[in-house]
Amino acid sequence: MKKFIFILLFFLTELISAQCAMCKAVVESGDAEIAEGLNDGIIYLMAFPYVLVGIAAYFLFRKWKKK
Repeated sequence: MKKFIFILLFFLTELISAQCAMCKAVVESGDAEIAEGLNDGIIYLMAFPYVLVGIAAYFLFRKWKKK
């Protein structure tokens, strides 16, 4: 199973890196509204993992304090 996941991720890296060029092309097109939306999306995607880790840390800390 681990080999399958590794192979899948290995081949998906080409698709993932291709998306960066698409984002760059959208921003370079000059449409300010699209560029602003793209920036908001990047901020949202950047903040969400930190919020999840913070919530998990809070519950783990609360559980640890009860002991």
